[in-house]
Amino acid sequence: MRRLFWLAMGVTIGALVVRKLSKAVERLTPRSLATGFGAGLAELADAIRDFGDDVRDAMRDRETQLRESTGLDGSATE
Repeated sequence: MRRLFWLAMGVTIGALVVRKLSKAVERLTPRSLATGFGAGLAELADAIRDFGDDVRDAMRDRETQLRESTGLDGSATE
């Protein structure tokens, strides 16, 4: 009987602690997520901008190569 009492007491205290911690985390999470979310979006925007810059540079290089190889750059002599 004594063990059952302490088991019930442990389960009850454990449940109360979990509820209190869950509420505390819930109160703090939206603020933390908002800050982390904004920083994540800024980082994503920077990565997309860098990718776009790299693609445009590669396009310009390839266009120059194609113009030179086809003679469309004005350097072809007849």
